[in-house]
Amino acid sequence: MRIAVRAHPGAARERAEWRDGVLHLWVTARAVEGQANRALAVAVARELGVRPSAVTLVAGDRGRDKVFDVPDPTSGSPGRS
Repeated sequence: MRIAVRAHPGAARERAEWRDGVLHLWVTARAVEGQANRALAVAVARELGVRPSAVTLVAGDRGRDKVFDVPDPTSGSPGRS
């Protein structure tokens, strides 16, 4: 599934909030050399209960509005309880 994210890099503390179908994520990482994008992927994974390696940035590499591809957390995978 695709998740719309609004990035807030360089925050004092990390937090997440859903607004109008968009996941707003505040991360402490700065928007330098992809640091914020990596932190956002981890935050998306944490918020949705999936592995960080399963989260892929598909749009918005250089902007605040991003789209991440995330496996459906309800589908589960074999061997996982």
